Order: sequence, then structure tokens, then C-alpha cells
Amino acid sequence: MGMAVSDKRMTLDDIQNFEGKYPKQLWYLFLSEMWERFAFYGMRGMLTIFMVEQLKLSEKDANLKYGAIQAFIYTMAFVGGLFADKLLGFRKSIFWGGILMIIGSFTLAVSPKDLYYIGISFTIVGTGFFKPNISTIVGGLYKTGDPRRDAGFGLFYSGINIGAFLGGWLCINAANNYSWNVAFSLAGIGMVIGLGIFIFTRHTLGPIGFSPLVGKTEPKKIRLYDVMVYAGSLLVIPFILLLISNSSLTDMFMYIVGPVAFLYIVYEMFKYSGAERRKLAAALIFILFSIIFWAFFEQAGGSLSLFARYNLNHKVLGITLDPNEVNNSANSIFVILFSPLVGLIWLALSKRKLEPNTIIKFGLGFLFLSAAFYVFYFTRFFADKNGMTSLDIFTLAYLVITFGELCLSPIGLSLMTKLAPKPLHGMMMGMWFLASAYGQYAAGLLGAGMSSPNDHATLMDKLISYTDGYKLLSIYALIAGVVMIVLSPVIKKLMHEVH
Repeated sequence: MGMAVSDKRMTLDDIQNFEGKYPKQLWYLFLSEMWERFAFYGMRGMLTIFMVEQLKLSEKDANLKYGAIQAFIYTMAFVGGLFADKLLGFRKSIFWGGILMIIGSFTLAVSPKDLYYIGISFTIVGTGFFKPNISTIVGGLYKTGDPRRDAGFGLFYSGINIGAFLGGWLCINAANNYSWNVAFSLAGIGMVIGLGIFIFTRHTLGPIGFSPLVGKTEPKKIRLYDVMVYAGSLLVIPFILLLISNSSLTDMFMYIVGPVAFLYIVYEMFKYSGAERRKLAAALIFILFSIIFWAFFEQAGGSLSLFARYNLNHKVLGITLDPNEVNNSANSIFVILFSPLVGLIWLALSKRKLEPNTIIKFGLGFLFLSAAFYVFYFTRFFADKNGMTSLDIFTLAYLVITFGELCLSPIGLSLMTKLAPKPLHGMMMGMWFLASAYGQYAAGLLGAGMSSPNDHATLMDKLISYTDGYKLLSIYALIAGVVMIVLSPVIKKLMHEVH
């Protein structure tokens, strides 16, 4: 850690009293996260197809496995956030997570079929240490109440999407045109670049992200804790391997972890004042609704990935494109294109005192989600007799879903840091990711339920089976959105002037 001296020179005030719209550190974090998301979304876009075509799993089992893998990634984000908060600090967590992700990607690249579950297990644990903690560092660049914070998270979010677009498009392209080995190698290379940027720019972060034990505990003891966390996370890998290769164990795990985490948060709540408890209660309501949102939204990597592979023609606006490249990257392109526009709309409404509050925005997110799944359902009316349907209509659904995501997701991360007391920031970020874990898990169950029960089903049977499912999701999302909007006055009271 030869850079520790220059780290100290930059104080927190130097960082937080930045001129202009964004602190310079945000650009470095933006680039690190962009390349990490390149690796993550590159992998995500390949998993279900790889399991069906290479591991020869049924579509139902592939959906369930996909849900389990994604669920464990986000569960580990909860654990990673907790260890960063209490012991490691955010920097070491990001470094360690990056190393494990690199090992995972290149293990898959060497022999995707034989080492699939081993490579995926390394990636799951690594992502858990990397993902929640870089978002928390972004929050640390701003003083409490700085109005520029949301713009900062907005920019950070576009970095995530540039990475997601490039990874989602290039990795499946490499799998189709070269080999799965090349595709998984690309994810590994992306991760090496992302971690490299973080390491070379960490000296600009001043005191942000060091272990909370620095200054309170002797260095020898801190090193011992570090080694214990590293060793513990390596010991978890075989356990994760066992869980993802066995669906019934996954179910049992998910039934236990969520309730335990929820009870722990409730226990922590009693240490705080009434106003802070009410804010935490509001955060838990947002978390609950986000589970439902992600359960639907995350069909993208599961059922929609298989639907794109087998049921869509290869033309968007007359241009020939692989439907899975569209499935993996359309959402990200639309976020990059329309995120600034949505931001401008909120600003214009805010000037006229008409901007909807966070709760209404959440509700709107569900209404867009409902409309999008109705459009996915609507693709069945454009199908030919072989069960092949329009990639144009499918892409339109992604445009609609993007507006739903833009209403809900960027504000979620920012909201957790606003509603939680400072000592619970990392943990509430973790809870936000744990909610995603349950969303992913539910996404796998929903996707498996939609897949045709018959492995020898025709493409037409598959089309009907999946689009029936999308219609149901559309109805459920509509109900959730209406409930959220109706409850908004109650939740607003709990939030106590947090917008």
C-alpha cells in the first residue's frame, strides 16, 4: 500500500467541495464500473443459452439455474456490503472482488463445459464484493444533502449501461461467431481493465473507502481480519458450487436468508430514533416492491433470452441483427439515449412544482413495466405459422421497459443512502441488492413456469407458452403500480421530508 501517503493528502472536504457538476473521482469510478458491468452483462446474456445448448439442460431447468445464479450474485452483494461496512472497507472489498471475478471468467474461458459451475462460483463471490461497494464510494463523494448527488448517480448509471451494452452485444457475438471460450475470455479481459483503472486511481479517493477499523484497531489485528475475510470467502466457493448445481438446496437457502436479513434490519432499527425508524420502514417498503419489479424485469436474461434465441426473426427496421444481441443490449442503448431526456423532463416538471415524488416514480416504473410485457405478449399476433415473430415489436417492448427502469432504478441506490443512518449505509445497499436477489430468484421461477412443459414442443407451442406468461406479468405489474401510487401518502409520511 505504497500510496497511503498521497491518499492522506486529499481530505474529505477537498473531495466533497468540488467545483462544477461532478467530482473528478466519479469519472474514474464510472470507468471501473463500466468495465466490470461489461464482464457481468456479457456473462448474463450468455448463461441461459449456454446451459440449454452446451450443458443440454431443459429450458425449464436453465431458467431455474439462471435465477439461482443471479440470486446468489445479489445475495453475496448483501454479504459483501456487510463485510465492507464492518471490517474490510470498500477499497479492499472492490480489489478482492475484482480478483475473484477475473479468476472466474478465465476459468470459464479455459473449459466452459467442464469448469462451468466452478467458474460461475468464483464470479458469484467476486461480484458480491465488488458490486455494492463501488456504489457506496460514489455516495461518499458527496456531502449529505448535496443536490448534485442524483446527477452523479445518474452519470454513474449511464456508465453501467455503456458497459452492459458493449458486454451484452460483444460476448454473445463472440460465442456465435468464434467460440464460447473467446466469449468468456472477453468478460475476463473487461474485468482486468476495470480493476486496473480502480487500482491506478484509488489515490484520488482521499480517506474514502478505508477499513472502518483504521485508527481504532492496531494494524496487526486489521491484517488478521482481512486474511480471515479472504479465507472465508474462498471457503464459501465450494458451498456456492453445491447450491447452484442443486436446485432444491437453492430453494432452502432462499427461504432462510431473506427472513433472517429482514429480522436483523428490524433488530438494528430499534437502536435508532423514531424518525430514523420510520425512514428505515419506508426503505423496506421500497425494497419489497423492488423485488416484484426485478422478478419481471429480469426475464431479460432468462425466458426472454430463450424467446429471442428461437422465436424471433433477424430484422430490426430492415437491418439484420441477431435477436440475442438485441435482447442483451437494447435496454442499455435506450437507457443511454433516454436517461438525459427523462432527467430533463423531471427538471422541467420540478421548476413548475409538478415533479412526482419518488414513490409516484416507483409506481410509474411498474405501469411502464406492465405496458412493456403487454407488448411482449403482443408479439404473438405477428407470428408466422412456424412460430417466428417480429424482432421490431420485441425491441419496442424494450423501449417501453426502459422508461420503467428509468423511473425506478437510479433513484433506488440514491434513496438507500438517503433513508438509512450512516452506520447502516453499506447494509441498506446490501438489502437493496438482496431484494434484487429475490427478484432474480423469482424471475427464474416465473421463467420456468412459462417455459413449455414438453421438451419436444414446437416453436409455435413455445411462443404461445411464453407470451401467455408475459400477459400475466403485465397484469401483475399493473396491480403493483396502482397499489404503490395509492399507498404514496402513507409512505411519504414515513420518509419524513426525504424526496
